[in-house]
Amino acid sequence: MAAVSGKIVQNVLIAQCCQKNRQFSTQSKRDCYAPTGRNLLSSQGGKLACSGISTMQLRNLSKFDRATVYCNAAPSATAPPSLEKVDFIKLQNGSDIRGVAVAGVEGEPVNLTEPVTEAIAAAFAAWLLEKKKPDASSCLRVSIGHDSRISAQKLQDAVSRGLAGAGLDVIQYGLASTPAMFNSTLTESDEFLCPVDGAIMITASHLPYNRNGFKFFTNAGGLGKPDIKDILERAANIYNNFTVEGLIDAEKKLH
Repeated sequence: MAAVSGKIVQNVLIAQCCQKNRQFSTQSKRDCYAPTGRNLLSSQGGKLACSGISTMQLRNLSKFDRATVYCNAAPSATAPPSLEKVDFIKLQNGSDIRGVAVAGVEGEPVNLTEPVTEAIAAAFAAWLLEKKKPDASSCLRVSIGHDSRISAQKLQDAVSRGLAGAGLDVIQYGLASTPAMFNSTLTESDEFLCPVDGAIMITASHLPYNRNGFKFFTNAGGLGKPDIKDILERAANIYNNFTVEGLIDAEKKLH
């Protein structure tokens, strides 16, 4: 996640993330970190595990090591968040969520902003907590992957804030395939932080470059149309309670 150069990330849990390619039966490992996140909606403490591609280069560290790590990422160029009116239901595309994430195409205003994305992620967290019903001693875990679209990084960061703010642990797999993200809910490996309780793939499939969206998974498979409608309705309510000051503060807490 983007951070000011030299900023310290404390209480870091080093881990490895794993993606499986079912077709070729191969694995790729990445060094990751999991700083303790904030606790806004429950007694669970959300942690964030990132792939280290954009922010850190970590090598030869056990997943049980704890350390103070210095970020080498550049400051975020993202503009201050704004809270324009959004029709969340229009973001539904069957069993997916799709929207315009990049400006520049005439007649296609951006409606998949970072605040909208954060609200959707928080809504998925609430939906997942309701379905899984974890006890007080456990914390649900969600993995995030994305394709190569230019809006992927900012949406991944916003998804991470929404999930961690709801008290869930987050594992960022970075560039990944949709089957790999579903597989992260099935693979049984403590070493690779699997299985996760839910997974989000940031993608818009074949749509133009300015679009992006989300696919959601549990170990039962992809979410259906009624589930997506439920999540978007929850997201609309969450979004309506956002403030610009609160969004800026949330970004600072997870950097």
